[in-house]
Amino acid sequence: FNSLSYLIFLVLNIVVYYLLPGRFRNLQLLAASYYFYMCWNPKYALLMLFSTAVTYFCSLFVQRSVWGKRRFWLVLSLLLNLAILFFFKYYNFASNVVTRALSFAGLQMDIPFLDVLLPVGISFYTFQALGYTIDVYRKDIEAEKSFIDYALFVSFFPQLVAGPIERSGNILHQLKEYHPFRFDNIKEGILPALWGLFKKVVVADNLAVIVNQVYNSPKEHTGAEFLVATAAFAFQIYCDFSGYSDMAIGIALLLGFHFNLNFNSPYKSASITEFWRRWHISLSSWLRDYLYISLGGNRKGKFRQYLNLIITMFLGGLWHGASWNFVLWGTFHGVALALHKMWMTITGRKKGEQSHGWRRVFGVVITFHFVC
Repeated sequence: FNSLSYLIFLVLNIVVYYLLPGRFRNLQLLAASYYFYMCWNPKYALLMLFSTAVTYFCSLFVQRSVWGKRRFWLVLSLLLNLAILFFFKYYNFASNVVTRALSFAGLQMDIPFLDVLLPVGISFYTFQALGYTIDVYRKDIEAEKSFIDYALFVSFFPQLVAGPIERSGNILHQLKEYHPFRFDNIKEGILPALWGLFKKVVVADNLAVIVNQVYNSPKEHTGAEFLVATAAFAFQIYCDFSGYSDMAIGIALLLGFHFNLNFNSPYKSASITEFWRRWHISLSSWLRDYLYISLGGNRKGKFRQYLNLIITMFLGGLWHGASWNFVLWGTFHGVALALHKMWMTITGRKKGEQSHGWRRVFGVVITFHFVC
């Protein structure tokens, strides 16, 4: 997003998009999205196409109850997509865990490691595609008949690489609409795009210099310097990621599409629950609606609610990366969410109730330091 080549690509696509008749626009954006992805690795575009085709046809079969087995097609879609995600993202991590476990038990087995490149954006477009299939299964939406429109929903270049993870109910209907050229869209889209670019290039990239200097040579720095670097990293990762989301939202608006907000001042949160309502909103809401609720949510008693929170965040941590630090990170957040829910129950506070005054200040400080 912060390269000259992308700026040229974007301007050309905006001009062509508004010059084309409405019936050709989605095809043009689809071609642009695949070109954008293929600039990184042309072969891996076939993976995205395969995932798109699987979820498209399985969702049609779910809606039409082909062979009377709606759940069969849902499970098939989930298994095929998650199998691809596992192969490219988690196979080596899993094989290392199994090898170490066998070695601990006194068994020697060499499980081969795979030298494969992790496809860019695979976690994002896989979750987006699976969310669509689940929506169709739950009858929240009807299956999309146009393969072009659905393929564009999965691959739309502004949010393809790092989100936000858009819902089918928000985007698919926009793909059916005609978006005339409006100066308001250009004006409203440029502002978040430039703000996101500023956060990424000016704030995040400069904070990275401080963070890397300290963490790359730990023996040369004091504890106080580590505290500063850790806080700097909190703002680096926020400005980097939210900057990308802001640019994605702004770029989509230049073309007439409205994405949902993905970050909402998360470091103002006075509790870990509030933090996850403000941080990477598209992911936290996806985990809530498709994983936490599917596990039973809060419908099966308090203990199951706490366990479901921990399981959801454990898997959310694993989604971020295939290593133990991400597993621990997700588990810590899951335990913190469960403890906060427990505290809310003990104190009799209602869901969404906000603290005020010194209690809120104290909560913000504690939450920020826990996140760090």
